[in-house]
Amino acid sequence: MAVTEAGCDLTYCKMRGIVAVLAAFIKERKMGLNDFIQKLVSTPHICQHVEVNSLLKIDENQNEELCRNSRSSLAEDTQIKPCDFDYLKIIGKGSFGKVLLARHKESTNYYAVKVLQKKIILKKKEQKHIMAERSVLMKNIKHPFLVGLHYSFQTTDKLYFVLDYVNGGEVSHSLTPPRKTLLFFSLSSCSTISRERGSSWSPEDLKPENILLDSQGHIVLTDFGLCKEGLDPNGTTTTFCGTPEYLAPEVLQKQAYDRTVDWWCLGSVLYEMLYGLPPFYSRNTAEMYNNILHKAPVLKPNVSNAGRELLEGLLQKDRTKRLGVKDDFLELKYHSFFSPINWDDLMAKKITPPFIPSVSGPTDLRHFDPEFTHLPVSSSLCTDTQTVTSSIKEAAGAFPGFSYGPPAEHSFM
Repeated sequence: MAVTEAGCDLTYCKMRGIVAVLAAFIKERKMGLNDFIQKLVSTPHICQHVEVNSLLKIDENQNEELCRNSRSSLAEDTQIKPCDFDYLKIIGKGSFGKVLLARHKESTNYYAVKVLQKKIILKKKEQKHIMAERSVLMKNIKHPFLVGLHYSFQTTDKLYFVLDYVNGGEVSHSLTPPRKTLLFFSLSSCSTISRERGSSWSPEDLKPENILLDSQGHIVLTDFGLCKEGLDPNGTTTTFCGTPEYLAPEVLQKQAYDRTVDWWCLGSVLYEMLYGLPPFYSRNTAEMYNNILHKAPVLKPNVSNAGRELLEGLLQKDRTKRLGVKDDFLELKYHSFFSPINWDDLMAKKITPPFIPSVSGPTDLRHFDPEFTHLPVSSSLCTDTQTVTSSIKEAAGAFPGFSYGPPAEHSFM
């Protein structure tokens, strides 16, 4: 009897441990039990296991029904769905999908809606980057110079980001010919932005294409797909990623790198705004990489002494000597180049932008590339996929915790 009781106790402890693990998994992923089961049945080799099949007591028809129910629940988990919008124009394209100008039917407010294809993300194994972008956008909600997230939601085959709509164009377009005051304002804002992201930081995503102007002329930074999260101030990573023109030497050398890559990128952007091209640019990529590793940036005499000093500090190839390595943003904040700036007024948007983009209203798309705006808007944006395949089943449950909605009183304000 004692042996039997001991065996029962051991079995009970094992079962309790299994339950605890499953509960932690469900809590961490913010998924209901139905989503967890759907994840299991969407993985064929697990479903073929006798014990799993017996436990779930499912057959092929039930599997298809569960997938259909999951498809419905994905749309119902949030307060919003794709057909709550009128999709007016395509305003951008990327590796995983498109960005569209959309009008919310009820509020009539305009948004940029980023629509991503799950199967493409899974094929390229980029789930972590997408979820990191979503996480960083969540932290940006109230930041004055970062694109804000209003909603994120998903269907079986697509992910949707509902973002601030910014139609003043890229800042680089407004600097031809260079407007030094706007340049100064832009770099002041960008240096603030670069260190207002808490524990998130993103190597090589700070580039002119990602620095936009809103209709009032204020800077807005966008695109956080390369962000790193959860690293302490002295943390490093080794991921090789970014745009070639803006890669720091330590990234090219596949060394561990830290937050100082942000300051290298800022230096590259500053140089490009002053001179029209990145500091080490060449059409030959191998030559450009060699320039980044071994050549000093050419500093022409039409830049102030403070500007030259700032460029030399930011574009220091040895990251242990780079401007920002000791006190991070504070080293830039108190640099003589930025001495005229009242940083509190800048963050409060009390400084009038020196250049106001010419836009007649939210549907004025003159600052977007016609290559995108002339493309037809697909009608499939308002329809979930109808053909249930194994890849669709896998995609359906691959992004747990993606959906976000603000408190009801703040919806679409």
